[in-house]
Amino acid sequence: GRYRMVFRTPDGEEHDVSGTYSDIVPNQKLTFSWMWRTMPERASQVTITLKSDGDGTILTLFHEQFFDAPARDRHHAGWSGTMEKLARYLEA
Repeated sequence: GRYRMVFRTPDGEEHDVSGTYSDIVPNQKLTFSWMWRTMPERASQVTITLKSDGDGTILTLFHEQFFDAPARDRHHAGWSGTMEKLARYLEA
């Protein structure tokens, strides 16, 4: 299948990303392509794994195949912020 998401940053900038799922293992693994609408030629790949850990779950996110190092660094900052927000949400 395919996905598409559009999100807005706090300063009002809108971002549009889409991709195709390439590997789905229920409750364990999800792999998909990651393409910005404005730069579809710079497709990369995301793999998320989930592993039970006592009463919780360990989520590992691996994003690879970047166009260049600056793109990698920007995505690292974006995913780090996303994971921090997810942790705060789950703690609430």
